[in-house]
Amino acid sequence: MSTYQLEIRGLTCGHCVASVTEEISEIAGVTTVNVELNAGKEAVSVATVEADAEVSEAAFADAVDEAGYELVSVSA
Repeated sequence: MSTYQLEIRGLTCGHCVASVTEEISEIAGVTTVNVELNAGKEAVSVATVEADAEVSEAAFADAVDEAGYELVSVSA
């Protein structure tokens, strides 16, 4: 099991959290997604993601972009 911390910019409400959670959850291997909302256009929210397979930063970036937000960083 791997755990990742994603910093995401641009989330402003619960709907934003739901959109990001849905997109990240669709990545193969992802088992759980928990987002701590720090509201505000320039604020950085933190998503904790658990996966039973290795997930690339590019896969996370694509998912966050698809939801309409900016991936700032990924750490394992």
